Amino acid sequence: MKLFFDYIKQHIKALALYLISAVALFIVFILYELNLSAFFYALAVSLFFAVIFFVADYIGYRKKRIILQKLKENLCFEEKDLPEMLFGIEKDCNELIISLLDEMHRKEEVMNSKYRDMTDYYTMWVHQIKTPISAMGLILQQSDSEDTAELSENLKRIESYAEMVLCYVRLQSDSTDFVIKEYDLDKIVRQSARKFSSQFIRKKLELKISDIDKKVLTDEKWLSFVIEQVVSNAVKYTHSGGVEIFLEETLTLCIKDSGIGISREDLPRIFENGFTGLNGRIDKKASGAGLYICKKICDKLGHRITAESGENGTIIRIFLDSEKRILE
Repeated sequence: MKLFFDYIKQHIKALALYLISAVALFIVFILYELNLSAFFYALAVSLFFAVIFFVADYIGYRKKRIILQKLKENLCFEEKDLPEMLFGIEKDCNELIISLLDEMHRKEEVMNSKYRDMTDYYTMWVHQIKTPISAMGLILQQSDSEDTAELSENLKRIESYAEMVLCYVRLQSDSTDFVIKEYDLDKIVRQSARKFSSQFIRKKLELKISDIDKKVLTDEKWLSFVIEQVVSNAVKYTHSGGVEIFLEETLTLCIKDSGIGISREDLPRIFENGFTGLNGRIDKKASGAGLYICKKICDKLGHRITAESGENGTIIRIFLDSEKRILE
């Protein structure tokens, strides 16, 4: 019905002209005292052909509008998908749309080319930076002083930041290197936590891993990155006590720390890109990218990640019971 009223509005001038012409003709017949039966006969014939014309024209109008509405909803179409416009302003609009479409495709190709170049550059950069990082790590292993241990931790942090850059770039792509299958959750968690063993020892923090001997449908590499980021934050903002990793029912992985916690006003925004919150401003080194990337990864894997914080620390929950979503 809305299409019909839109059509009437679009042709209101033609309808008004028809009515004005009929009224003018009727007045002429009255003034010249002509036979009105001839007027009504001519009016009926003209009305019959006008109705046929408008019905046929409305059918074509309706078909074009439906096609355009579908294209507007999808916002992904080619020139051949556009309805054919034969003449007039509609044809000009059609040609304008085709020109804009060609320009959009050209700019999209340029942008994709730049994105591929950027991805290749950062991928190459990360792989190149790993070589001196590994070399420095081997050199530091030859010494066993307090300063060396601290340098080793900072070196691992640099390596983590380099990996974060690569993950961030890859996540912007439409396709990723996900390998979705069943993995041993206990193995993933312990391998991820082991990377921070020296920090746990230096800060005298306790790490407790409780009964997580389960199989989960996920991607090992990307889930490991998420767990490493969460554990890294837990160690970073915990000065006494420790970190506990355990499972709640329905395959919910929980990483709980006894750290300084997250302020109530910051909690809803911690998964936003670049948001550091009060703790990040105090630390002055936080980028706010870690948890944002974790959220993006979990979304792509079909998992869900949430945060809860209070006086006794912070607990991050990763909901891994997402077999159906991953398969879809």
